Amino acid sequence: MTAPKTHQAELKRLEELEQRAETGGGPKAIERHHSRGKLTARERLDLLFDPGSFVEVHKLAESQSIDFGMQEKKVPGDGVVTGYGTIDGRLVFAYAQDVTVLGGSVGTIHGQKICRIIDEALKVKAPLVALNDSGGGRLHEGFFASKGVAGMFYRNTAASGVIPQITGMMGSSAGVAVYSPALTDFIVMVKGQSHMVITGPHIIKAVTGEDISLEELGGAKVHSEVTGQAHFVAASDQECIEIIKKILSYLPSNKDEPPPVVESRDDPERVDDSLEEIVPADFKKSYDMRRVITTVVDQDSFLEILPRFAPNIVIGFARMDGATIGIVANQPRIKAGCLDVDASDKAARFIRFCDAFNIPLINFVDVPGYFPGVAQERAGIIRHGAKMLYAYAEATVPKITLALRKEYGGAVMGMCCVGMGVDLMLAWPIAQLVVLDTAAAVNLIFRREIAAAENPEAFRQQKIEEYDYKYSNPYHAASNMLVDSVIRPRETRPQLIKALKMLKNKQRPEPNKRHGNMPL
Repeated sequence: MTAPKTHQAELKRLEELEQRAETGGGPKAIERHHSRGKLTARERLDLLFDPGSFVEVHKLAESQSIDFGMQEKKVPGDGVVTGYGTIDGRLVFAYAQDVTVLGGSVGTIHGQKICRIIDEALKVKAPLVALNDSGGGRLHEGFFASKGVAGMFYRNTAASGVIPQITGMMGSSAGVAVYSPALTDFIVMVKGQSHMVITGPHIIKAVTGEDISLEELGGAKVHSEVTGQAHFVAASDQECIEIIKKILSYLPSNKDEPPPVVESRDDPERVDDSLEEIVPADFKKSYDMRRVITTVVDQDSFLEILPRFAPNIVIGFARMDGATIGIVANQPRIKAGCLDVDASDKAARFIRFCDAFNIPLINFVDVPGYFPGVAQERAGIIRHGAKMLYAYAEATVPKITLALRKEYGGAVMGMCCVGMGVDLMLAWPIAQLVVLDTAAAVNLIFRREIAAAENPEAFRQQKIEEYDYKYSNPYHAASNMLVDSVIRPRETRPQLIKALKMLKNKQRPEPNKRHGNMPL
């Protein structure tokens, strides 16, 4: 005869199941995990969320597979912890894969748990944080596991542009496990610990004969400098979590909210004469555009994104009078600030992210053109360069462009000018907004006259001075309403803040189409 149910007996059973879920792969597996300098999935979530705020869901879900010895390998939770809580008081959803359980592999239930938590985040329009540490799809479950894996991709895409999605790559991920992170907005990798590859070194060697280590193939250095897939690199799990929290501090919870505004202790009327020293009037001299940015924005507020990939363009978040802005800026120290294939990709995706989440854009321009060369042409600079044109033209958030020095050729449009939907076009007095560098323009226009002159070089210099005075300056552009205001460098900060306040209530018209066909 079956003993009658009692609260005490069922509570004891619940406690045992919860404890089994919380120990994951067991004490030995956790000890091995810690010995590698890694935190467990639950320890990572504890660091991410405000103390005591995390609520776990589907804690007792487990694999339904019984083949290949899976009956004995079942663990409540199925290798992923999912739930919600608050970060700095704001609702956020998250999941953390537990590599101590079957290598963090994505089985049917594992995938369904992740899909469900993304669904819940979408329902209430709250950000999603993914802490990935997975070997990929679970082979024990065969094709059935693909439903959960594919479902993750489907939901990442559905959430794109609706809620922010941030991935912390906490370990090595291969095959299908890397595509979900690639579909999120930002990826933070941990140096020496996390890897992303489609096929591992052993398979590559067997198929192509190439011999390469996992770190060389898909480590943080490769993805932050070569592929552009790692937006940030952390030194540890702890730093990775801190970076994720910092990114969230700049972002709204969803597409329908404005970005957060924090109290600023930096005077919005602050002027700074050092800008004239930072940016040389001699165009042959380079400078670090990041110094201009950090001088103009709220003190200590600039968060650069992808700093090691395509460094000839600088992108990132900052604050102006406490409000979040997105920055796109040429970097004269690298390739003279020219636009190229990678810079165009980097900037275009960031522009579209800012537009999706109501973040105004400020463009700091010092660009001599597109980077010339056979390699760039064959790499598709026309198609890639068009991505920036498309992104700026499509963006409906406030767009402000400041020309510091060079604004030459087609790159002028690439950095958002009048005609490309810019809301306010500003320029410093030393700026040149022309089709070509003055000397190059004179050489083309007066080629025959220079050759026929009694003193060709003197004649050439005379024409350069005339062209400079008449065309190569912001006043000619201003006279044609191609520049709205010529401003003094020292007044850059207050002028930009006034412009942002003026554009605060800019209307965002809904496009009368499903979507355009962006050049990809």
